[in-house]
Amino acid sequence: MVDAALDHVAAHGIADLSLRRLGGAIGVSHRMLIHHFGSKEQLLVEIVRASERRRRDLLAGLRQEPGLSPADAARRLWQQLADPRLAGQERLFFEICGHALRGRPEALPFLEGLVAEWLEPLAAAEEAAGADAATARSRARLGLATVRGLLLDLLATGDRAGVDAALEEFLGLYYTE
Repeated sequence: MVDAALDHVAAHGIADLSLRRLGGAIGVSHRMLIHHFGSKEQLLVEIVRASERRRRDLLAGLRQEPGLSPADAARRLWQQLADPRLAGQERLFFEICGHALRGRPEALPFLEGLVAEWLEPLAAAEEAAGADAATARSRARLGLATVRGLLLDLLATGDRAGVDAALEEFLGLYYTE
């Protein structure tokens, strides 16, 4: 149900999203959505979590491609994350983060794993590229923060060329082609 809701949100955005319309679009009643998620807000939290899982899965898939350099894997992941069709999901991500940081009960669980679930696969990629464990973990955190900051920049400014150039500058700090 969450995956279907995520697919719907990815295709149609979240503006004017109602549980009744969403339920109709994915083939369940709005009451079923309330039963499973408790509220529209909690469903949105679960949609963002599912979106994050998909992106971590994408990263895992990129890491398994033979011959793909860490910088090229980062570029491909960035292209996926910064896809204009996903702007609604990215906005929702930052909105849910804001709600959680403000202490809204339905959003607080979102903070669990917000960073930690990304650090392990990112650090593993850094170690595979030759970094020691401590450096790999620091680079993973820095990379995650940078990409999230660039996504926020992109949403706020729409300056795709500028954020793409900033990503290339960041990658140049760690990787030589």
